[in-house]
Amino acid sequence: MEIKVVSKRENKLLERVEVEFEVHYPNQPTPNRFEVKEKLAALLAKDRSLVFIKRMVPRAGTHIAKGLAHIYENLERAELVENKYVIERNTPKAVEEVSQ
Repeated sequence: MEIKVVSKRENKLLERVEVEFEVHYPNQPTPNRFEVKEKLAALLAKDRSLVFIKRMVPRAGTHIAKGLAHIYENLERAELVENKYVIERNTPKAVEEVSQ
C-alpha cells in the first residue's frame, strides 16, 4: 500500500491541516481506515490520535482510493470541531474477550 498526498491546506480558523490523499493498493483489498490513518500519520510525522480520516472512497475498477483527512494540533480542538461520528469512526474499538 502506498499513500500519495495530493494537496495539503492549513485551515487557521479551525486550527487544522486538511490533507487530500490517494491510496494505491495493487492486487490487495481496500485497506481499512486504521491502516491508512497509521501510514498517513507516519508519512506526515504526526501523532495518529490527531489524524481523522473524514472520507475515503475507492474508485470503481481500480486499486485506488481517494480521501480527505483532518490533522489537528491537539485532541481538545479536534473534539470541539469534528462531528461525533467522525471521532467514533476513527477510534479503534476495544477487543472484547469471549469467555467460554
